[in-house]
Amino acid sequence: MSQIAELVAEELAQPVDPLVRAMAAALAAKYPGAARAILFYGSCLRESQLDGLMLDFYLIVSDYEAAYGKGWLARANRLIPPNVFPFEHDGLMAKYAVLSEADFHRLNRPETRNASVWARFAQPARLVWHADDAAQEAAVASVSRAAPTLLAAAGAVEGEAPLNWWRRAFALTYSVELRAERKSRSDSVVDADPSRYERFSGPAIAAIPSNAISGNWSRRRLEGKLLSVARLAKAAFTYSGGIDYLAWKINRHAGTQIEIKPWQRKWPLLAALVLVPKLLAKGAVR
Repeated sequence: MSQIAELVAEELAQPVDPLVRAMAAALAAKYPGAARAILFYGSCLRESQLDGLMLDFYLIVSDYEAAYGKGWLARANRLIPPNVFPFEHDGLMAKYAVLSEADFHRLNRPETRNASVWARFAQPARLVWHADDAAQEAAVASVSRAAPTLLAAAGAVEGEAPLNWWRRAFALTYSVELRAERKSRSDSVVDADPSRYERFSGPAIAAIPSNAISGNWSRRRLEGKLLSVARLAKAAFTYSGGIDYLAWKINRHAGTQIEIKPWQRKWPLLAALVLVPKLLAKGAVR
């Protein structure tokens, strides 16, 4: 096992609130025979009080047909990954994204221009449920690709301190998606646990493959924001109460004050066709 994989395996195995593990087990039970691993990530990792928060999970499945059958959800997940769904268990709320093992591995690799997966898993995460040893090993292998991919995409700058490389890399990834965060958000990700990023720096840099793709951020921004819009439109159908979720996401990312009307809940496709141009008109996609 490489040094970066050892660090990732150690980090993924760190303990979490037992309520989180119980929630993950309940989520896995919704997908019998398909669930392979569940990763817990995001700002809630740093919270000791989970009541009232929206937890974030990635559910890794063997394949989409095993998860959904041969319906439109499988096709949607394959065409525009991931699908996102709400989940509630024992009073806690969460949303979870679904990826196949193959897509999770692919979307963490340096050949993937889209930053949405590798930017998230270059940050701390926990493996809170896995089906077997092979699923655990596959999750570690996929997550181990994320940090080298992030740093490679940003490109090395001569004389730059490692922590500043991380900060610059995260700032670039925030520019790719539809985000309303302050410009300091990328710094706060690193500054929340600078020793972690110092510890990961050497192994992550050493693991950057020779064929890693750097730069080309104008194209990444265009593709990433268009993909974000497509995912938001898809969420109107895949997410329970999806049209409200779509409006919430647009308001959050574009600074709007959109309120959903009764007809929009009745006809979510038409509503999505109305809401997405509002997002574009705000200049959130450039």
